[in-house]
Amino acid sequence: MEPALIIKDLGLTDYTDCLVLQEDLCAGRQANAIVNTVLLTEHKPVITLGARQSKNKLLWSPSRLAEKNIALCSAGRGGGTTAHNPGQIVIYPIVKLKTLRMGLNEYVHSLGQIGIDLLARFGIAASWRKEAPGLWVENRKIAVVGVQARKWVSMHGMAVNICNDLSIFEAIVPCGLDDVEMTSVLKETGKTVSMEEVKADLVKLCRIYLSAAKGGAYEQP
Repeated sequence: MEPALIIKDLGLTDYTDCLVLQEDLCAGRQANAIVNTVLLTEHKPVITLGARQSKNKLLWSPSRLAEKNIALCSAGRGGGTTAHNPGQIVIYPIVKLKTLRMGLNEYVHSLGQIGIDLLARFGIAASWRKEAPGLWVENRKIAVVGVQARKWVSMHGMAVNICNDLSIFEAIVPCGLDDVEMTSVLKETGKTVSMEEVKADLVKLCRIYLSAAKGGAYEQP
């Protein structure tokens, strides 16, 4: 029997390479050539620009970003400017929403709940903010959420700060929100968390919230 969900661990990736992979998988899912698939990855340092131009706010010039070996890419997802680097876990579900019996809003909330449950496992109480999509620990932002649906197949997803270098966020106004303090699991707890442990927890949570049926395969790099 074909698994309801495949979860692939891509390891460390270039953002643009991963975006091309997402687009290929999205087309395949629209055509029913593949099953629902979740990509787990960490990205090399990159600033991404969202579809809402008014929320794309860079504080560093492209030349300064290049000097710091930080790439600059357009994403096509919702939201504004954000940043990715190693130590931040990123989850990209490529799923047909009708197989989960979800509308787009319900799917986004389910994605947020995955992050909330993940962080709770490390003793962090995070909450969702409707007016500023993402996960927050009091007034500090710990995860960003930005999705896109093409013919009701999802792309993009959620990035959760685990133990990444938060100084990369000094280059932007995160998600177009002024005076936002970014945080991470490491900053909140003072404890280093294994990314393998994070991925193992995410696999379990994805099977709970994103599987059309129990089970699913998990592929490591």
